[in-house]
Amino acid sequence: MSFPLPNNSTDLSGQTAIVTGASSGLGYRFAKVLASCGAKVALTARRVDKLEALKAEIETAGGQAEAFQLDVQDADQLKAIVPAVEEKLGPVTILVNNAGIPDAQRATKMSVDLIDAVLDTNVRAPYILSCEVARRLIDLKQPGRIVNIASAAAFNYRGQGAALYSISKGAVIRMTEALAVEWAPFNINVNAIAPGAFASEMMDGMLERMGDITKGFPRKRLGQPEQMDSTLLFFCSPSSECVTGTYIRIDDGQHPR
Repeated sequence: MSFPLPNNSTDLSGQTAIVTGASSGLGYRFAKVLASCGAKVALTARRVDKLEALKAEIETAGGQAEAFQLDVQDADQLKAIVPAVEEKLGPVTILVNNAGIPDAQRATKMSVDLIDAVLDTNVRAPYILSCEVARRLIDLKQPGRIVNIASAAAFNYRGQGAALYSISKGAVIRMTEALAVEWAPFNINVNAIAPGAFASEMMDGMLERMGDITKGFPRKRLGQPEQMDSTLLFFCSPSSECVTGTYIRIDDGQHPR
C-alpha cells in the first residue's frame, strides 16, 4: 500500500453525502463544505424552503445537491431517506448526523414529551440512520464515513439546565466508539466532532435566555462554523482512512478538561 506525500486529500468526487439538520447553523455550513469538495449532497431537514435556498446556493457555486424533507424524530422517515437519496444521487458513502435539539431545562422540570424529543433527535435518530447507511454499504462492499456531531457538553455540565442534552451527547460519543468497532471490518469509519459554543440558530436561543456567555470564556468569543471545516473534511476524506472510533473537541478552550 502506498500513499501520496502528503496524504491529505480532501477530494470527495464520486461521493454522496447526507447531512441532517442542513437548513441552518452548522449543518448548513457542513453541506456547503462537502459540496465544495466534490460530494453530491443530500440536504435534509424539516424546513424545505431553507433547503431549497441552500441547494440553489450550492449549485450556483458549481456543486450538486438535492433537498429532502426529513423529520428525524420519525423512524419511518429515517428508514426511507437512504433509498430516496440513492435514487437521485447514488449510494450514500458519507453521513453527517448533525440534527440536534437542546432541552434548556433542569431535569426535574422536564415533561416526558420533551425527554422523548431530545432522546429521539439526539440519540435514536443518528443511531437508526447510521445503521441504515451502514447496512447498504456492507451489502455493496463499499467503504464509508459517518461523522456524528456531539458536543463539548458531553464532557462538561455546570448544572444550569440542559442535563439531558449533556447526557444525550455523551451517548453520541459512546455510540461513535461502539459502532466504529462493529463496522471496522467493513471499512466504515465512525467518528465524532464535539463542538463547544459556536454561532448557530440554536446558540441564538441560548444567548437570548442566558445573556452573553462568552464573558466567561478564555477567548471571550463564540466559535464560527467555518472553524470546523478542516475537522469535518479530515473525517470525511480519504486521508482519515485509518481513523475510526474517536472524537475531536473543538471548543476554543471554553471548557475545563
